Amino acid sequence: MMSRLRLLVSITALAVLGTTLAQAAPQRIVIVRHGEKHTALDLCGLGKERAQALAAQYLSPTSPMSLIKDDPPAAIMAMTLHTVETARPIARAWDMKLIAPPIGYIPIHNNRYFNAKLNVVNRDVARDLLENPRWHGKTVVMVWEHFHIASAALEQEFAGEEVTLRQLLHLDKIKGVKGGVPTTWPDSNYNFFWILTYDRPQDTVPSRFEVVRQYFAEPYANLPSNGWGKPEARPANSGCS
Repeated sequence: MMSRLRLLVSITALAVLGTTLAQAAPQRIVIVRHGEKHTALDLCGLGKERAQALAAQYLSPTSPMSLIKDDPPAAIMAMTLHTVETARPIARAWDMKLIAPPIGYIPIHNNRYFNAKLNVVNRDVARDLLENPRWHGKTVVMVWEHFHIASAALEQEFAGEEVTLRQLLHLDKIKGVKGGVPTTWPDSNYNFFWILTYDRPQDTVPSRFEVVRQYFAEPYANLPSNGWGKPEARPANSGCS
């Protein structure tokens, strides 16, 4: 009798856990690319300034321009060295600890071996966001590497796997997006947000997809804001690669 009771309790617990995990999606995911690069180790002057501007305006806890002022983030995440450098001022502004994997503190290498490691990070993060109840109803900020946001080339290189956020978060299945969610985040663009909204915690496909272009106010109004897929206008001495 006791064994049957224990079995019943275990089955019930597993059923409750399964229900909880199925109802775990965040309310919003705010995705932004890191700032402009100098080398594999650091951002250039424009990139450093963009990082400060994000913390002071669009991702600020106090600015009227902030996308998250009235909805404090449950986490600020980064995945590579450039994204960590971009995200640090944002985390400091919120007095939060930045979440980043060990590989996020290693200079990035654009080769198959390194990308395969980042693919694993991407899969783990996406799975956790959609399954871990700690994110249920919360806002999460992801400062990310653009190949692993959306890249047709990366998806082709790792055909048969899910490697980009576009795949892992099922962005291709979002309804009502004119022209669909872009298959590739252009190399030239550092100045956009992708914002995903989930109406119900059990959803695995975002209900809405919003694109926000960065137009900073003073003292950051000089930062480039090129159109999607258009060249970025940089000062001749920017030092950006």
